[in-house]
Amino acid sequence: MKKVALLLVVLLGVAHFATLSRCEDEEKEDSDDEHSDDEEEEEEGDGTEVKEENGVLVLTNNNYDTFMEGRDTVLIEFYAPWCGHCKQFAPEYEKIAQTLKENDPPIPVAKVDATVASDIASRFEVSGYPTIKIMKNGEAVDYDGERTEKAIVARVKEVAQPDWKPPPESTLVLTKDNFDETVNNADIILVEFYAPWCGHCKRLAPEYEKAAKELSMRSPPIPLAKVDATVESEIATRFDVTGYPTIKIFRKGKMFDYNGPREQHGIVDYMSEQAGPPSKQVQAVKQVQELIKDGDDAVIVGVFSSEQDAAYELYIEACNALREDFTFRHSFSSEVAKLLKASPGQIVIVKPEKFRSKHEPASHTLSVEGATLVSEVQEFFKKHVTPLVGHRKPSNDAKRYTKRPLVVVYYGVDFSFDFRKATQFWRSKVLEVAKDFPEYTFAIGDEEDYAEELKSLGLSDSGEEVNVGILAEGGKKFAMQPEEFDADVLRDFVMAFKKGKLKPIIKSQPVPKNNKGPVKVVVGKTFDDIVMDTQKDVLIEFYAPWCGHCKKLEPDYLALGKKYKGEKNLVIAKMDSTANDVPHESYTTEGFPTIYFAPSNSKQSPIKFEGGDRTVEALSKFLEEHATKLSQKRDEL
Repeated sequence: MKKVALLLVVLLGVAHFATLSRCEDEEKEDSDDEHSDDEEEEEEGDGTEVKEENGVLVLTNNNYDTFMEGRDTVLIEFYAPWCGHCKQFAPEYEKIAQTLKENDPPIPVAKVDATVASDIASRFEVSGYPTIKIMKNGEAVDYDGERTEKAIVARVKEVAQPDWKPPPESTLVLTKDNFDETVNNADIILVEFYAPWCGHCKRLAPEYEKAAKELSMRSPPIPLAKVDATVESEIATRFDVTGYPTIKIFRKGKMFDYNGPREQHGIVDYMSEQAGPPSKQVQAVKQVQELIKDGDDAVIVGVFSSEQDAAYELYIEACNALREDFTFRHSFSSEVAKLLKASPGQIVIVKPEKFRSKHEPASHTLSVEGATLVSEVQEFFKKHVTPLVGHRKPSNDAKRYTKRPLVVVYYGVDFSFDFRKATQFWRSKVLEVAKDFPEYTFAIGDEEDYAEELKSLGLSDSGEEVNVGILAEGGKKFAMQPEEFDADVLRDFVMAFKKGKLKPIIKSQPVPKNNKGPVKVVVGKTFDDIVMDTQKDVLIEFYAPWCGHCKKLEPDYLALGKKYKGEKNLVIAKMDSTANDVPHESYTTEGFPTIYFAPSNSKQSPIKFEGGDRTVEALSKFLEEHATKLSQKRDEL
């Protein structure tokens, strides 16, 4: 009997447990259904809800405009989650949010993840992190002060004042009504021709304005101005403005190229230098003698009767355009004129003593007369400033040795007292050959200065004391086979080059065995075959394996290749610039990734992609805008 009773108790317990389990499951299902309904309601929402993290409001593409409606002042930080500076700034920014929340009236403090809310970041030209902006009635006021609670709070409270207005621009606005008067009366003025829609112009604008403000306080001030070229098309046409931004220097109405930086401090330094005279006056004979004896570059001296001399004015004008490339001097001294064997109105170029030779004159003289043109004076400078065999260095390379073909003889070049004799010994052998090839430029270069160049020529481990390379047109390079150096050996090498008997040196990875993917792999040896093929349009990306931006681009670039794979006359390609030479100077790379479009009908004039976002859509738009070989019907385009 006891066993039966015990069995009944157990069975009742099991039944009760099953009932409880069923109830719990039903409750869980009901709870899941309710949670699902909540999720559906949340998904169906408009996404304008503004959340708060540690006192800082979180703005997104969806809620930004709604939140900003009717608000007078809002502080916003644009950040990237991976940015170290942003992480470091976060605690300080949260303190700022708390302080401004206690202000009367409270001032909202928000943040925008620029890597997610890219629409908002693009709208305000955010290109670095963190970027802090104060929104005043919806208009952005840049903040570029210290990133401290005290400094930022003070600035925000200042902008929040009811009567606050942005200060007037320091940059002058020029139109057809004031352009000529302003430019013609300025000793020096910098003018930017821009288009309102141009992304580069928008990025330049804040830097340009900061520079304008700083230079306006200089004594004397240097004005910066801007012209909306889309409105003032007549002015833009007059000065051959074909791209944006185009920046020019004007001196009393005469235009000169601007070759300086495009950020505040660089603009300020460059223009401060440009505002000074292009030529320095020398009064003593000794000054000129020292330049000739110890100088590394040709000495250019204009001799004139006075500053009112017409020849002097023409000389200064010619110097202005070339002031970055040459060192100019002028003198009104009869003693200096006597030393140079010159008369007033003449310009003399004197070779430094260490570069003189029996194969060339020690000096060259140009008489400036009424009919002499500025361009003739400038050509005189360019023609005679480089010696028959000069010393090529990293400091003068871009100014003196850009002409091709360039024959370079590499060894231990050192003009100090202890090594000058050895340096001149080898240089004298180069001179014997250079005199017979006036159509080429010859130079000596220190092997340590050009270690990378020697490596690219395959001469790093030649074992020879003297090595020779020729840098030719189109970026092509030729190396002399290592052997004991002599004038006859050099002459034979240059003559072989002249007759086209030499093969260029091209650094290249192995040619891929299988290259049928949507993105063709280009190496040094196949560049001409693939990229320079006049039967096909080619879009090519130059990348570096270690480059983060390149890695980020890779999936989009592959998708682009797949999108156009059916186009027989279009190639999407890529090339590792760290492992391959590009045998054409038109395809220069200053950073990674660099993307060029090489049209079938204009291979020597590729079009650089500078469209900002490297997305499939942006690249497709760029490609189709410039394509010459696309078919009319394409799948999935």
